[in-house]
Amino acid sequence: MSVGTSSAPGAERTARPPAPRPGDLADLGIDPDQLPDGLVVADEHGRVICFNAAAVRITAVPAEQALGRSLETALPLEDLEGRRWWQLTDPYGGLAIRVGQPERNLLLPGGREVLVSARYVRARPTGPVRRVVVTLRDTEARRRTERSHAELIATVAHELRSPLTSVKGFTATLLAKWERFTDDQKRLMLETVDADADRVTRLIAELLDISRIDSGRLEVRRQPVDIGAAVGRHIQAHVAAGQPADRFLLRVQHPLPALWADPDKIDQVLSNLLENAVRHGEGTVTIDITPSALPRDREHAEPAATSVTVSDEGPGIPEESMNRVFTRFWRGSKRGGTGLGLYIVKGIVEAHGGTITVGRAPGGGAEFRFTLPVAAPAYLT
Repeated sequence: MSVGTSSAPGAERTARPPAPRPGDLADLGIDPDQLPDGLVVADEHGRVICFNAAAVRITAVPAEQALGRSLETALPLEDLEGRRWWQLTDPYGGLAIRVGQPERNLLLPGGREVLVSARYVRARPTGPVRRVVVTLRDTEARRRTERSHAELIATVAHELRSPLTSVKGFTATLLAKWERFTDDQKRLMLETVDADADRVTRLIAELLDISRIDSGRLEVRRQPVDIGAAVGRHIQAHVAAGQPADRFLLRVQHPLPALWADPDKIDQVLSNLLENAVRHGEGTVTIDITPSALPRDREHAEPAATSVTVSDEGPGIPEESMNRVFTRFWRGSKRGGTGLGLYIVKGIVEAHGGTITVGRAPGGGAEFRFTLPVAAPAYLT
């Protein structure tokens, strides 16, 4: 009878294969050059054994020049105070319980800033380091986001300054010289203050909408919506504000499928599109409401969506600007506004699972078309 190791029945069937090591990406069917971030891997001797295409792009160091060299030479990083990062962190020495370095901003030769994190791989928890895995990310995307936020803050500050200055000026004047004004003068001042307060409220609502859209937290509370009646209400509001009734043409193709959507947010979309057509367009503003089908549902006989098209007969939108219409701060003219409305419109439509496009109307003006799925909420199906 021989003596040796034994195992419980079935152990071979349930034994887990050894975990792949960072240098063995090919065993997982992953090409390091296909990774979106820079990947640099050094072996137990500190020699670079992987330097992917993204790392080449970020560092401007050819892969053949980096491979086989020491990590400190191939990737000479410094912190923002000019200290050599590899000497500070000493990945192959020091405490044996260290697992890596968190992401931080470091500098490449020439002063280019990159985001760097590192992972120390050991064969056993406190054993020697077998691999140092470094990831690199360009900071340009983060800088674009920061610039966008800075532009948003500057725009909001500018838009808030005017109405708040007006509110402060009129209220201070009324408080100081109330008895000197006639009732008509007081009413005019208070109406101006009321209008400016509404303007501030709208701007704050826009900011909240942008925050929810950017974070994916825009909530849609679906209810049955009569889209034709909703458009009619907006047309009546424009007529009451002084627009001629014959400037608007509403065409509804019946029968329309039942539309479930958030009525407040759909009102916001319609208000923005009609106001844009009135303010920036010319001639007749035409609103077409038709049953439609989403691109993925073309094979279904029943209409699965409702489309609303708003067009005018003005100069339209230049072809080169079409792809920027739904971005932040885009303005079709110099007639004021924050340039945030169409960005919010797109976010609301997409939150409903719909789509929105812009093009040239048959009359030569701008044409906005949004399509909303009409399915009822899941709890009703």
